[in-house]
Amino acid sequence: MERYYVSMEQHGSWVPVGTIEGEDSYSARFAYSARYRERPDAAAVSVRLPLQEEPFSPAATRIFFEGLLPEGFTRRAVAEWMRADEDDYLAILHGLGRECLGALLISRPGDPLQAGYERISHAQVRALAEEGATRSAELVTRAHLSLTGASGKVGLYYDPDENCWYLPHGTAPSTHIVKQSHIRLRDIVTNEQLIQMTAARCGLDVPESFIVNTGAGADGDVLLATARFDRRFPEEPVLIDGLPRPLRLHQEDLAQALGIPAARKYERSPDEGYLRAVFELLRRVSSNPIEDQLKFWDRLVFNYLAGNTDAHLKNFSLLYGPGGREIRLAPAYDQLSTAVYESSTRDMAFSIGGDTRLEAIGRGSFARAAAQVGLSSRLALARFDRLAEHFVPALRASAQELSSLGFPAAGRLEERILRAGGIARL
Repeated sequence: MERYYVSMEQHGSWVPVGTIEGEDSYSARFAYSARYRERPDAAAVSVRLPLQEEPFSPAATRIFFEGLLPEGFTRRAVAEWMRADEDDYLAILHGLGRECLGALLISRPGDPLQAGYERISHAQVRALAEEGATRSAELVTRAHLSLTGASGKVGLYYDPDENCWYLPHGTAPSTHIVKQSHIRLRDIVTNEQLIQMTAARCGLDVPESFIVNTGAGADGDVLLATARFDRRFPEEPVLIDGLPRPLRLHQEDLAQALGIPAARKYERSPDEGYLRAVFELLRRVSSNPIEDQLKFWDRLVFNYLAGNTDAHLKNFSLLYGPGGREIRLAPAYDQLSTAVYESSTRDMAFSIGGDTRLEAIGRGSFARAAAQVGLSSRLALARFDRLAEHFVPALRASAQELSSLGFPAAGRLEERILRAGGIARL
């Protein structure tokens, strides 16, 4: 019998929540402990795993907890280094689950839970930029960090006063998610920063991000650093190795919240109704459902304008408040223009009004989508028109700013986005 303990950080302290038990990863079931359920401040770890006495099914358990793991090459590399079966999600999660997205800790009896920070030299940061996903997977394993997604990325701690980076160890929280350029997709770091800056200028809620340039600004020199919105510094933080320790806030992505496996994060046909399910979820669980529905709508429109066909369910999240009770749509992240790359799909991650192909989608598609998800057509199209009006000036201003900072690829990307993104069809 395998047994793993699940804890959640609340106000800086680890609180035992429950256990995952089973003969293997296929039969394991998560259950809340009676002691935790009796706490007045008890909060569920997922909207799909509400507080209840009965253990959850192996399928429900796997969808949520496997959703905390990296995907693709990083998962395969981590499993190899751990000498674990790639499909044994619990063994991998135990190895990485001391610093997950959100506020969970996965452990076993006797696990050391020390916390520390190891300063990384400029040469090591440069190596991370040059070596791509292989190097990030190695760091992920060393630091016991579990970050979802298929791209090469690692959680690091940034000290802005000293302009230096640290690798967290044990249960020490990171402050930033740092991504490398993708070897097959040119200028992807500049691309994502350009789109995030454009989104901010269009009024979307985005986390702070910046490009880390370790050389001349080429793909092998740069990293994209994004501040973690699920970490915050208290007024009087505890110090770890002389550094202020951020507190964890819990989060879950929309695939987890809807009970959809990561392998199905892209909508395969309009009949699956992903958009309708997202809006129904926000109406049901958000602490401000009207505002969050409109925020999600704006992101849907923006991703179309930018030509982002990778805005799938795992690239949207719910963010929990410090007590775990308040739930809001998290800031927008992992936004870029995939349409500028010939190798990328032209199918959007969501069907919009019955249309999936980027070239087939237009204002009428969004009018039909608004009716399908229960939004006022007048209000939804007014927001569509406002974003369409502001997109080009925001993109140009962002490209100019990035070019002035030493990233001339921003200008080339701007022109390609205007030709290949949804904005070209309006």
